[in-house]
Amino acid sequence: MNRPNPKGRTRPILLVALGGNALIRKGQSGTVEEQFENLAVPISRIARLSKEFRIIITHGNGPQVGHLLLQQECCGEIPRLPLEILVAQTQGQIGYMIESTLDNELTRLEEEHQQLIVTVLTYVLVDENDPGFSTPTKPIGPVLGEDCVVANLAYPAVKTARGVRRVVASPRPVTIIEKREIKRLISMGFIVIACGGGGIPVVRHGRAFHGVDAVIDKDLASAKLAEEVGADILIIATDVEGVALAYGEPGERFLRRIGTEEGKRYLREGHFAPGSMGPKVEAALQFIESGGRRALICSIDSIQRALDGNAGTEIVRG
Repeated sequence: MNRPNPKGRTRPILLVALGGNALIRKGQSGTVEEQFENLAVPISRIARLSKEFRIIITHGNGPQVGHLLLQQECCGEIPRLPLEILVAQTQGQIGYMIESTLDNELTRLEEEHQQLIVTVLTYVLVDENDPGFSTPTKPIGPVLGEDCVVANLAYPAVKTARGVRRVVASPRPVTIIEKREIKRLISMGFIVIACGGGGIPVVRHGRAFHGVDAVIDKDLASAKLAEEVGADILIIATDVEGVALAYGEPGERFLRRIGTEEGKRYLREGHFAPGSMGPKVEAALQFIESGGRRALICSIDSIQRALDGNAGTEIVRG
């Protein structure tokens, strides 16, 4: 049963998409201790918001899935696992870290009532003819040294804004397979962690699903999930203040508010990098045009301030 808010209405649904940098910050090696420490701030904000909203949390996995690839490439004695299996592993790994951190924070905030939390292993359907399979664009893993670049890696490496990183296929999400289950859990009062790493990419052959070698962009998957479960607000939390024109250049200018038509024009003009800010803006536009009330892109540390209209970039209709 949905718990009413103080005004007697059903609480709105808020989907928070945490970037992979929510766990591993720039310059860190990614130890478990670092990841738990980095989660503390955004999860504390989300715990407080759970009194006002029904919450869905999605998350990236670029650093983590890249680390798993490096680990298995360093050991020739065990069979290598395909990307869809590594994505499933990171869903369990990061889901546990988010869930345990959130549980501890909720226990600290609420002594009498403990919010229910569940992590859902999530399939995401993609089109096997998606052009993303022929042109890998999704950066994963750490910045590579020159010795790694010339090694016989399983996936191509390209130069990005952060340095040389490997890239993998990233087809667009068509639908979230577990959307009905997630919607039911939300209606029952659970905080749901889902679509980890963009979801496990699958294609359909007849009535059967088959995993494919790819990593789906978590922001596009989050927007699709938000649309399909009827979320009211989408927050994409990342490692920058918000959306900027001429990012990293002398004329850099952050945008506080973008209309959908303006956002589409900026995308067409190539202002936002693919595999980085581009999919975030596209996801926010997609959510608003599908009927969502609010879409925000902000830093991980400013989730509450962005909701209050004091930080980040808001995409609005028109």
